[in-house]
Amino acid sequence: MNIVWKIKPFEALTVNELYDMLQLRSEVFVVEQNCVYLDIDGKDKLGLHLIGTYDGKIVACSRLFKPGISFDNASIGRVVVGTQYRDKKWGHDLMRESILGIKEHYGETNITIGAQLYLKKFYESHGFVQSSEMYLEDGIPHIDMKRE
Repeated sequence: MNIVWKIKPFEALTVNELYDMLQLRSEVFVVEQNCVYLDIDGKDKLGLHLIGTYDGKIVACSRLFKPGISFDNASIGRVVVGTQYRDKKWGHDLMRESILGIKEHYGETNITIGAQLYLKKFYESHGFVQSSEMYLEDGIPHIDMKRE
C-alpha cells in the first residue's frame, strides 16, 4: 500500500485533519524530541499543508509557504513523519512532494528551510545546501539550507 498525498490551504482542512496533523507534530517535535516550544505559531493559516495518509491515518505532513512568510524564498517547514512509519522512507517522498507542491502552487524553485542539523545529509539528498552557520532554535541545533 502506498501513501496518499494531498495539499490543502488551512481553510480547507477538516477539523479531524487539523487535529491529527497537530497531534503528529506534537508527538514528534514536543514528545519524541523532548522540546517544549509553541508549535502553533500563527503560520499554519498562511500556508499550504501537505498531508500524507496511509490506511486512512495521517502519517506525514509539512507546511509550504510562498516567499516572504518564513524566509525571503519559498519555504518548507514542520516536516514530519510518524515514528512507526520511518522505516518506509516516506520522508523522502514527503520532501519530493513538498518541493513539487512549492513549484506547482507558487511557481517557485528557490526554497529555503530551517533544518535540524542532524538531518543535513537527508536534505542534501534533495538538493539543499547549507546557507548559514549553526544556530539554536528551541535548544536544538539548526542550519538554514537553500535549494535553487
